[in-house]
Amino acid sequence: MSSDARWNPRANAAPPFGARRLLLLVTGSSAAVFLPPWLSWLCFGYPDLECKVVLTRSAQHFVTAEGLRPLGPSEVLADDWSPASRDRSLHVELAQWPDAVAVYPGSMNFLARFALGAVDTPALLALQCTTAPIAIAAALPPGGWDCAAMLRHRRELADRPNVAVLPPVPGRSMTTGQQNGNQPGSLPELITLLERTRTALAS
Repeated sequence: MSSDARWNPRANAAPPFGARRLLLLVTGSSAAVFLPPWLSWLCFGYPDLECKVVLTRSAQHFVTAEGLRPLGPSEVLADDWSPASRDRSLHVELAQWPDAVAVYPGSMNFLARFALGAVDTPALLALQCTTAPIAIAAALPPGGWDCAAMLRHRRELADRPNVAVLPPVPGRSMTTGQQNGNQPGSLPELITLLERTRTALAS
């Protein structure tokens, strides 16, 4: 895939995807600013797919529920222990509802907490407990992908049969402005990985 096509939703056809209920978790990487056109691509490319979006508290610095709702998801939720979340047992719902889970983008903080078994938000608790396939598009700061801590976390996640991590793509860091960043792969690449994981689990 060319670099231009990688970041252009209009240049990407929707790859085969057999899930019917997708949970899309958005974490606090600055790459979350690129999500809106990809979410529109997702909902347009898979018209029969029901998609729920969950925004971590950090993700809400880059995108808002109000901005994402018109793009097609059935629901946009905040990843917090609000009274409404507790009343509907959101952590149980998010674990049991989806056929598949996509994390886009997956920040270094999220990857570390997920690998360590953290359960301090409804989405993290749900992802620790779900049997649905999970694919994560890693997005990390310069040096983050190959540092000692992340290598350990990557090994932990590789041991989970329902979890797959899409390696980041070298590119311009949104913090330093230099070509030493670790940008997330495209959403079509993540969907392809998620479908491969889903098919492997089903077999």
